[in-house]
Amino acid sequence: MHIGYARCSTQHQDQDLTAQREGLAALGVERSRVYTDAGLSGTNRDRPGLREALAALREGDTLVVTKLDRLARSVRDAADIATEVEDRGARLSIGGSVHDPADPMGKLLFNVLSMVAEFEADLIRQRTREGMAVAKARGRLRGKQPKLSPAQESHLVGLMGTGEHTTSEVAALMGVSRATVYRAMQRATAR
Repeated sequence: MHIGYARCSTQHQDQDLTAQREGLAALGVERSRVYTDAGLSGTNRDRPGLREALAALREGDTLVVTKLDRLARSVRDAADIATEVEDRGARLSIGGSVHDPADPMGKLLFNVLSMVAEFEADLIRQRTREGMAVAKARGRLRGKQPKLSPAQESHLVGLMGTGEHTTSEVAALMGVSRATVYRAMQRATAR
């Protein structure tokens, strides 16, 4: 039996998952046997769809992905997943090519593809950091906006200062979490 896995981490999830589902169908995977993760990075090994796909594998089955970077974004994770698939007595198919860990050429190709996927992930992280640094230098990256205006925060500190209200009551009144109240009080104390 063929078990398919598809993953995308972008905001255009429907487009990417649709393309992968069609690719998996072309590789012989029934639509009911496709497990997906949307909005999750390949560097995150804790993915519900991947867990379900691996749990569905039985001896003699094949885990099918359209591309290796959909399965893992690091050499270590790719190797760990391939080992788990092999330990279950199943095979791993990447874009129609079945990975054979006993074949030296297959093993080399798998490792090279894993390194390329990890390299791509590293490049994305580097570009993101560079873009954020440029935006910050231009004053366009200000971070997360505060939940409360300065006037609201001052009012919150005043309410807490009276001692008549609990943190939970003030948080509910201001429409924020208790953690926000604690942080506002810490800032007021620091001033």
